Amino acid sequence: MPTDVERWKSEVYGNEIREHLLEFAEQGWDSIPEDERDAWFERFKWWGLYHQRNGQESYFMMRIGTPNGVLTPGQTEVVAEVADEYARGPAENPIFGNGYVDWTTRQSIQLHWIKLEDIPEIFDKLESVGLSTQQACGDSWRNIVGCPVAGKDKHEHVDALPVAMELNETFKGNDDHSNLPRKWKVSITGCREGCGQGDINDLALEPATKEIDGEETRGFNIRIGGGLSRNEPRFARDIDVFVTPEQAAEVSGAISALFRDNGDRDNRYNARIKFLMDEWGAEKFRDVLQEEYVDFELETAGDDLRSEYSYNSGYADGGHSDHVGIHEQADGNYYVGLDVLVGRMGVDDTKELARVADEYGSGEIRITQRQNVIITDVPEEKLDALQDEELLDHYSPDPHPFMRGSIACTGTEFCSLSIVETKNRQVRYARWLKENVELPAGVEDFHIHLSGCTASCAQPQIADISLRGMKTRKDGEPVEALDIGLGGGLGENPNFAEWVTQRVPVDEVPGAIKNLLANFEERREGDETFREFVARTDEEDLAELVEPEETSYEDPMMHNTKRTWYPYADDDSLDASPAPTRADGTPITSDD
Repeated sequence: MPTDVERWKSEVYGNEIREHLLEFAEQGWDSIPEDERDAWFERFKWWGLYHQRNGQESYFMMRIGTPNGVLTPGQTEVVAEVADEYARGPAENPIFGNGYVDWTTRQSIQLHWIKLEDIPEIFDKLESVGLSTQQACGDSWRNIVGCPVAGKDKHEHVDALPVAMELNETFKGNDDHSNLPRKWKVSITGCREGCGQGDINDLALEPATKEIDGEETRGFNIRIGGGLSRNEPRFARDIDVFVTPEQAAEVSGAISALFRDNGDRDNRYNARIKFLMDEWGAEKFRDVLQEEYVDFELETAGDDLRSEYSYNSGYADGGHSDHVGIHEQADGNYYVGLDVLVGRMGVDDTKELARVADEYGSGEIRITQRQNVIITDVPEEKLDALQDEELLDHYSPDPHPFMRGSIACTGTEFCSLSIVETKNRQVRYARWLKENVELPAGVEDFHIHLSGCTASCAQPQIADISLRGMKTRKDGEPVEALDIGLGGGLGENPNFAEWVTQRVPVDEVPGAIKNLLANFEERREGDETFREFVARTDEEDLAELVEPEETSYEDPMMHNTKRTWYPYADDDSLDASPAPTRADGTPITSDD
């Protein structure tokens, strides 16, 4: 039997959702029949809207797609204006205030506290500068990711940016690919570092070279079935196919159609393409693709150019490969990567980012998969003045490793799936670690990812230290807790973290990290990296080296933040929630 979601999608889905969405916006939140809300909320995702969690009824998260992380001149300013006018809620975040922009691990943008009634005006503002929320969520082609400096990077094997843009233009709004069994995440990478993170995407196009008709041709090998969520991570698997840049869209569409027709629509738990790859294997997958979906002879895989992949590698010779810092472009100008702690930037700072990018560069901004931003096209003679800007005091191009390495998902602040608070906690962790923990000699990159649940939006399985939301009891009281994993990373030889310790109370996690790093420094051999140390250490021994401990760190969110209407409100009980609200923000009482 089809799932509820498949039934809802069979009734209304794809581009046609917009008409209904705008009708509901005109009539107001309470025009959505209560018994149909689950269905409409699922459909709204296709247009980039997630309904926020219990206690925040009538408010939505809005995701804006930015293919390959590119914001063209003028777009960043409009994003800031939309956030300023429409993304302020009934409560203030104690660290980030009220009104901010979230840069995400998929090179897109998220805004919160969006009211349904404001959607038409927001769409108009975004679309006036070429931005869209179309297919930012839902069972379709999501935001296409890749090297954030594609087309600028002086070390890239092949310029993947035109291909990424062609894929976006071909498959966004394409009715033939608008209703897939589950989300469809695509990465295209042409760079040396591998920062497109193809290994963890459903469809990955990776740089390769092949001799065709006697000539060396640069293009892409194809890998299928990567992903992190649901406690069943997979690395994408090679299917022995090489495509030229000119063939990439056609073959990618064929693979998408194969997934559309053969993915599991009876069980959403098994609907991602990684499970189809488990069932079929790479050889059968390629055979079906060739025989049923492609009408020309597919080339076998070319020579892999992934051997230099250093992004998030955790290895000593990898260096900084996250594009934070000042780097020369292929054209002689520079790009400047700014560290945005946990990916959140206030409205005023986002406006300043747009101004600075316009004054010192071309006005273009690029978003990275580490939740950071890049100002491109800066002439060398403007670098000193740019570095003197106050904005760079807060978003440094040369951050401390604990700041540089921190990633966090949305958490219980807004997300119904999350089990624990994340954004503010990770900020507090990073600040405490910076002040209280000395990193071992030679360790300049150290990644700590905090994910509020097993959905893995913060990509915890590919971090030096992986943190995943749980619950436990301490001193007889229920408290928020984290599982701890170690040694994950990508690069030339990717591997997932080993989960070595479970349910550590959140206030003991900084102490655990401090003790772990001290034990690593004491036991490391030569200049081995943390990831190398984890790889050669027995899992039981690793668990003993974690040593959770209370320290001077105090966590203000020990209680169950999932059962609040907003974790930072003075009265955070669900009964105190002002939601749902009318368009003007006044509460809708139960007897209305």
